[in-house]
Amino acid sequence: MGFFLETLFGGLMAGMLYSLVALGFVLIFKASGVFNFAQGAMVLFAALAMARFSEWIPQWTGIDSLVFANVAAFAIAAVIMFAVAWLIERLVLRHLVNQEGATLLMATLGIAYFMEGLGQTLFGNSIYKIDIGMPKEPIFVFDNLFPGGILLNKEDLIAAAIAAALVALLSVFFQKTSTGRALRAVADDHQAAQSIGIPLNRIWVVVWCVAGVVALVAGMIWGSKLGVQFSLATVALRALPVVILGGLTSVPGAIIGGLIIGVGEKLSEVYLGPYVGGGIEIWFAYVLALGFLLIRPQGLFGEKIIDRV
Repeated sequence: MGFFLETLFGGLMAGMLYSLVALGFVLIFKASGVFNFAQGAMVLFAALAMARFSEWIPQWTGIDSLVFANVAAFAIAAVIMFAVAWLIERLVLRHLVNQEGATLLMATLGIAYFMEGLGQTLFGNSIYKIDIGMPKEPIFVFDNLFPGGILLNKEDLIAAAIAAALVALLSVFFQKTSTGRALRAVADDHQAAQSIGIPLNRIWVVVWCVAGVVALVAGMIWGSKLGVQFSLATVALRALPVVILGGLTSVPGAIIGGLIIGVGEKLSEVYLGPYVGGGIEIWFAYVLALGFLLIRPQGLFGEKIIDRV
């Protein structure tokens, strides 16, 4: 039982990190109705910015403080992501208002490749580290219930708490604020939203800024765990089954889908892997997502689309 719970908790922690990346997809889709393939590049770009500025700031200021360097680097990286959001709206999205979804999709692909190349040009292409002071040593809990206790990673616990807080904040933002409601209206129909006075350009800037901050938090956590390298852009691929499972229009769905995927991967690898061969953790999520596409294409919490003729 103790080993099962240890595997379960490990899956929950991994699922929270998947959810954090999936949030970026959901945010952009809710505002523009297009799947943002640039989300992985945004995570990489934000992580590179924070990693490099956390190195440069002590050299520039002479202040040898990890907390100061990280806070300043996070603030600078956030400003950079805001600037990126403004430029994307000004140079790309503004000229594609009311265009077909496929056109916007191709635009996000172009943005993704541009951001990857720009990140390499500005920050280099080596492997960098982000040290935000999260403890990496494991802890044992429930020693009195299970022999030897359950092994948990402190870093995963803190990362999961950060992700959960961010998800809760975004859920409140979308449900309780006028800007959040405007975002949902824009997602439903660009032209109708404009006809009632919702400024489409401003809404897109806001949502890309929010998605940029989410990408920064995700990049910071993943960079702390794995190091900042260009393969980090592919972490977005791990979030694709999450948004399919949870629903492209649901912020809570991103978190629930991430938890299901994370737990499913860990349990299947441990308990089914010995029977079907190793590597089940790699393809389990995609097979599960394929099943949902066949049965419930809108996901667990997505809005069912009804076309009337």
